[in-house]
Amino acid sequence: MNPIIKFTTLFGLLAVELAVTLSSNNPLLTHILAVAFFLVSVFFVHRSFYGMRIETKESN
Repeated sequence: MNPIIKFTTLFGLLAVELAVTLSSNNPLLTHILAVAFFLVSVFFVHRSFYGMRIETKESN
């Protein structure tokens, strides 16, 4: 099996376990962390696609 698939599966399972544990103890903390991680991921996705732009020179 591909090591990357193993790695992402392992951390995905750990994230789900953490989310289940946190949601039973403190639902507000779960929502705050979800929003924070979503904003971080949007930042990196935007930066990734913005970095792939092809620069063009304007001709006068």
